[in-house]
Order: sequence, then structure tokens, then C-alpha cells
Amino acid sequence: MASFLQRIRNGLKAFNTQQTNESYNRFIYNVMGNNTISNNQYSDDYIDKGYGYNPTIYSLIQLISKSAVTVPYKIYKTVDESSVKEYKALTENGLNEDSVFKAKLMRKHIFEEVEHSAVGKLLERPNPAQSWSVFLEELIGFGKLTGNRYVYGISPENGENRDIYYQLYNLPAHLIEIKSEGIFKPVSKYTMMYQDNKYDLTAEEVLHIADFNPDYTGDGSHLYGQSPIQAGMRVLTTANEAVETNLKFLHNQSARGMLTPEGDEQITPTQAQQLKDALRRNYQGAKSANDIMITGSAFKWTNFGLSSSDLQLLESYNATIKDLCNLFGVPVQLLNNTESTTYDNYRIARKVLFTNAIIPELNKIKDEFNRWLIPQFGEDLYFDFDYSSIPELMPEQEKLVDSLSKSYWLTSNEKREAVGYGIDADNPIMNDYLVPSGMTPISDLDLGIGDDVTFPIQEPTHHEEEEIVEEEVIEEIIEDEEKSINIKAISDEVYATEEEALDRAKEIGCDITHTHDTEDGTIYMPCGDMNELEDALEKSITKQEYYDDYPKSARKNAERSKSINEEFNNPCATLVGKGRATDLIAGKRMSLSIVKKTFAYLSRAHEYVTGDYIDEKGKPICGDISFALWGGDIKVSNIEDDAMWKWCKRIIDKSEE
Repeated sequence: MASFLQRIRNGLKAFNTQQTNESYNRFIYNVMGNNTISNNQYSDDYIDKGYGYNPTIYSLIQLISKSAVTVPYKIYKTVDESSVKEYKALTENGLNEDSVFKAKLMRKHIFEEVEHSAVGKLLERPNPAQSWSVFLEELIGFGKLTGNRYVYGISPENGENRDIYYQLYNLPAHLIEIKSEGIFKPVSKYTMMYQDNKYDLTAEEVLHIADFNPDYTGDGSHLYGQSPIQAGMRVLTTANEAVETNLKFLHNQSARGMLTPEGDEQITPTQAQQLKDALRRNYQGAKSANDIMITGSAFKWTNFGLSSSDLQLLESYNATIKDLCNLFGVPVQLLNNTESTTYDNYRIARKVLFTNAIIPELNKIKDEFNRWLIPQFGEDLYFDFDYSSIPELMPEQEKLVDSLSKSYWLTSNEKREAVGYGIDADNPIMNDYLVPSGMTPISDLDLGIGDDVTFPIQEPTHHEEEEIVEEEVIEEIIEDEEKSINIKAISDEVYATEEEALDRAKEIGCDITHTHDTEDGTIYMPCGDMNELEDALEKSITKQEYYDDYPKSARKNAERSKSINEEFNNPCATLVGKGRATDLIAGKRMSLSIVKKTFAYLSRAHEYVTGDYIDEKGKPICGDISFALWGGDIKVSNIEDDAMWKWCKRIIDKSEE
């Protein structure tokens, strides 16, 4: 190792600002030449003395590979390239319940799932003899045993798809050797020796996924991955020897020991048989436990059992199991270690299995597939494993539902996806955000203002004192809205057209309008400025007519729908609609402007009325509840027959006369 480090130091001194692959290869591989780089001397032992001989190694590889194949893969199209790096960092750095859930939500915005694709079809059946699960299990098995994974891709020899693989095969990692062409091409070929036949494969045809190997001895051995078993060869040998010792004892066991008289005294064969029969008859069995044996002569006992060193070797077997588990990042509780296994420990151990052993392995395969295979089928495609399908990494259902109920920054459909119910495409409101205030769609918090207008956003400077005053007036009027009966809020005085604003100006005693420029365009407001508008609104209190003789049925409709909505935690209607119901129930007076707004709402909302407040599944029907909150009757088939609608129309017609 020291000579290698010195060679790197010398090579770095010779580097200039134009460093190239050739210069790097020259001092790294200067002793390799044009030859075959020998594979690790223990590669066969990993298979023969490990997986094929040691039950712990076999169990560990089976546990990891069979658990890994339960994680589904998906093919995506990248729609937000800038966020892919953040997503990868989230899924590759200590996944837990929170990060898995967050990654699932991020994936929805970064990628679009491609359900039918050529690469998806290839992975579903990599070759005629294997399905994806069998292929992946074999790939992971070779990787965990030898530290190397080799995937051989076959493409047509000619035609438009000659550079696109249509079959994939795993190569036996312990039979593969790397062919080097020296400093210019450290890896030129891969050679496989199988049944005395030699197969040469080009480097481009083979995907080599190697684990980290720090053995830079200069002969190219670092190009092979290091097997976890290499670091534990002595542990593996100890475990195998312990099993062998136990097996030999079972095969060679005879009598437990020998009883002989001490001194010169001898006993005849007949006396020996009588003594044996007496011992069996009088001192064997549970009833003779802890009994006292008395003989007429002195005897000595020679033990034929295991020696103390043999017993220590057998006791060390349990310790080697823990060491082998540590090599592969697998909790020992998963190998039927009853000493430390409880339900909670087992559940936590399953989670550790995925986070320590399985997910890092799948991430390595994912990254290499995205580098070597996926670009053949499209530069914007992305291969990924869905870790949100792992039950051990998802929170318990009760905790998840409780957490989602407080996550107002998620849409209802995103919450449905999180608990595995899928998207409700029939109700557009499920794609809206619900804020904590009564769980109301955030798009409806504009207090009835159209989607095409917004309030002006001003940066206060010494040239904008007038605008600051206007904003303060808005805040003051909104604060006094609940205290002043029927004073129209400043926020309601925003109109999309000049004609609408002028009509409203004339209604409150002004004859002009003013405008504000916003990011979404120009908005129109009555009167010459905000001060004049405020004065006009205050004066209109005494001039404006108010109406409170609306139908009693309207009050009953509002009261009933408000009660039903509250039973379901107020999922329906906007703040304006809920406020209108409160006013109707309290019998408050309505200005002409409110009458017009009520008339307009009932006219356009009636088409969504079904005639019932609750559907067959016991869920509230928001269209009907919202309609009734404004005083409408959900049982009428024609809007012209609705009592509240007719009352509003009569008031409006009378005012226009």
C-alpha cells in the first residue's frame, strides 16, 4: 500500500492543469500491461464454503434477496430535471417513515409514470428463462457473495435497434475475469471460463457493478469488488469448523464413560453386568434424580464426552452467527435468535433489514441501470424502486391518518394516495388544498372575488404613501365588518370590468372609477380613490335600502344545511356561503347588493343540486349543502320555483323600476 501511495504522489506532481484519463491511467495501471487481471483467490470459497456449505450465509443471502424482490420498480418520465438530485438524496440517505412519505409526494411532481414502455417490457422478462424477480434475486445473490454483479446485454446485430438490448443475463460473478489493455484501456473485455470453454465479452456489453475495494496494489485487483465474506473469512471458517466438530461427535459417539474399580481389585464379567443392571434399575430415570448411590468398593469414572476445548468451540458458533449478520447488515433477530426476539424487536429488525441491507443494494442497481441501460430507450426515462410499498417503512395506519388529517398543505387526493386508496378523479375539489379554518378550499378564500382578479401588492416607498393609506383602510374596514351591519367590505368592491365598477359607483353615490395594476392584470374599483370609496360606503348606510322579509323556508334551509355541514366538520361551502347562512338564520337584513349576489349564486349553483344532502355512502353532497346555505330549496327541479330565488328576483326587479 505504501508503494502505491508513493506512486500516486509522484503521478500527481507530474499532472498539469489539463489532466486526462490517459494521465490518470498511466500512473494507476502502469504495471498492468496487456493481460488478464486475476480474480480474488477466495471467489470460489464464497460460493462453495459460504452459500453452499454454511447455513448462516445461505439464510442471509436468501433473506436479503427474497425480501428485495418484493419492492416493485417503475419506469418514469422526468418532468422536473432540477429536482431529481434532491429526490435521489432523499431516497439514498437513511430512509425512514417520514422521508419515504416525502419522497412519494416529491416523485409525483418530478416524474410521470410510464405504464407501457419497451424497457419496462424488457425488465418484466429479462430473458426467456427468467422473470424480473428471479433475475433480481440472482443479481443480488452474486453481489452479496462476491462483491461483483455482471449483467450481459444482447442487442440485434443489425437494424435500427442494433444498439438496444432485448435480453439481459446475469453472469456467474466468481467465473468472470477482467481483460486489460494497459494504461489506455484498463477494462477492455470480460472473460468467462465455464466447463473448460472460454467466452470473451466486450466491456460495452457488460454492466459491472462492483462494491468498494481499496486494494490498489497496482495489478488491477481493485477493479473487482470486495466481498463482505472476505473480511469475515476467519469467522466463516470458525463457524464451519464448529459444525464439523459437532457432526464428528454425533458420528463417533459411544458410551458416555467407563466405570472401573480402583486399586488391584478386579470384577468378573458377570459382576460387571450385574452392576450395570443395578445402576440402570435403581438410579436411572426421573424418580432417581438427586438420589445417593452406595457401592461396596471404590470405583473411578473415565469420561468419553467432549473436552472443554471442544465445548468452547461449539459455544463460539453462536458468536460467529452474529458476526456474519453484521457483515451483511442484517439484525440477528431475523435468524430465529430467540434470545433477543420479541414482536417489537422483530418489527424493528425488519425495518433495519431494509434500511441497512436491501435499499442500499437496490439504490446501487438503480443508479447503474439508469447509467447503462435506461438511456438506450430514452434520455428522459428514469428507473426507480418504490420504497413506499415496503410496509416496514410506512407508519402505522392510525398514526398515518392522524398525521394526514393535520397536513393541510396536501390535497385530499394526495392524502388518499398516501393511505393507498388511489385518486378520486370524479370530484375536482379533491385536488384542492384545505386550510385549517373549517377545512375550506383555499381557492375559495377570496370572499367571492373572481379568479381573474387579485389585490395589488405594493412595495412601500416614499412615493407610495397614498397606496399605504389605501391598504390601511382595507384592513380597518375588514376588521369592522363583523361589527357594522351590512357595510360592504372593501374586498367586495373589486371588479373585473370598468362597467361593473361604474354601476356599483352609481349605486353608492359616486360617478367615476379608479384602477389598480396587478400581476394578473388591471382591476376596477368604484369612486375616485380608496378614501372616496370609504366615505361613500359609510354614507350609503343611511341611504341604502335593506330587506329582511325573505321566505321562512330560506331560513329553515340554511339552518338544516348548516347543521349537516357541521356534523361532517364543515367540509362544504366557502366562508362566504357559511356567513350567508349565519345571517339568514339570525334574520339579518340584506342590502340590494347582497340580494343580487344571492340571486346570481342560486341561479348558477342549481345545476349541481341532486336533491339530497347525503349520498349512498353516507358522505355529504357539497353541491346541495352549499345551495341550501344561501337559502335555496334542494327539492325543486326548476330554479324558477325556488322561493328564495323568486324573492331575490322580485327585489331586484323592483329596484330597477
